Parts: sequence; C-alpha cells; structure tokens
Amino acid sequence: MEKEINMILDQSIKVKQGIKNLATQIKEVSEKIINAYRNKKKVVLFGNGGSAADAQHIAAEFVGKFYKDRKSLPSLAFHTNTSSVTATANDFGYEFIFERQVSAFVEEGDIVIGISTSGNSPNVVNGLKKAKEMGAITIGMTGQKENIIEKIAEYCLKMPSTDTPRIQEGHITVGHIICYLVEKELFG
Repeated sequence: MEKEINMILDQSIKVKQGIKNLATQIKEVSEKIINAYRNKKKVVLFGNGGSAADAQHIAAEFVGKFYKDRKSLPSLAFHTNTSSVTATANDFGYEFIFERQVSAFVEEGDIVIGISTSGNSPNVVNGLKKAKEMGAITIGMTGQKENIIEKIAEYCLKMPSTDTPRIQEGHITVGHIICYLVEKELFG
C-alpha cells in the first residue's frame, strides 16, 4: 500500500507542477472575476458529481471567506437547488438543467464557470453555450483531452492530466488560487 500511496502522491505533484504552465490563464481569469465583482456582477458555477462539489466549494469561498473576514461576494452553484434541477431534468431533460438556470439568473457581464473533467458533459456544455449567448464571460475547467468546452468557453483551464481524480484535485487547487487572488485584490 505504501508504494501505491507514494505513486498517487507523485502523480498529484506532477499535475500541480503542470498547473504552473496555466499561470497566465489563471491570472487572466482572476482579473475577469475581479472586474466582474467591481461591476456588481456575480459568479455562477456548475458541474456534475465531483465537479459539482468543486463548484459548490468555490462558490462557498466567495460567499463566505477564503482568508479574510470581508464582505460576501455573490456566487451560486446551480446544482444545489434540487427542486429546480429535478423539475428541469424531468420536464426538459438532464442536459438542460444548467441552461435553464442560466436563462433565469445570468446577466450580461456575469462570470459563468462550467467544470467537467471530460469537458464534454452535455449539461455543462449547454449551460456555457447559453451563458455565452447571453453575454456572460464563460470559463471552463477540464482535463487535458480535446473537448467541447475548450471550443466554446472564452477561457478553458485544462488540467494536465487524463485521470479523473488528479483532474479534480487540479480543479480545486486552481479554484483556491483564484479565490485567493480575487480576495487579495478586492480586500487588500
């Protein structure tokens, strides 16, 4: 077991080292979020499974706090409204659960972040397409394989891995970096 533990940790470290190559993109995304908040806009996130958990985690960091005791920042994770998700899935299809909520809540200039390890989840793709159509700034977080999200999102932060757990670890690391940069810039 110890050999496997060390192997997993080495793989995780390798992914985090690779994320350094995304520093310019992470900076640009952080600046977009900072500007959106300065313009009284919000950040919306969504994903499925572990990506949903990451979306909810990042939204909570903005609403609550990251390091600083400061004003709450408006952020929503769309999958947390189970009545809306299940009603939309039942009435329209699961692939539309985020698109319908984007239509209801997103405004021009908002930030919409879709998280998908494959980058091909139909509901995340549809949500980002609708957000882009509505004038939101669209950001994808995916794995390294070629995917649909990278073709439609204004920014796509592709983790340097094809292994789902390592991709998800990369997503939350990048999410934490963004939360740190946004909080530091807005609140000193």
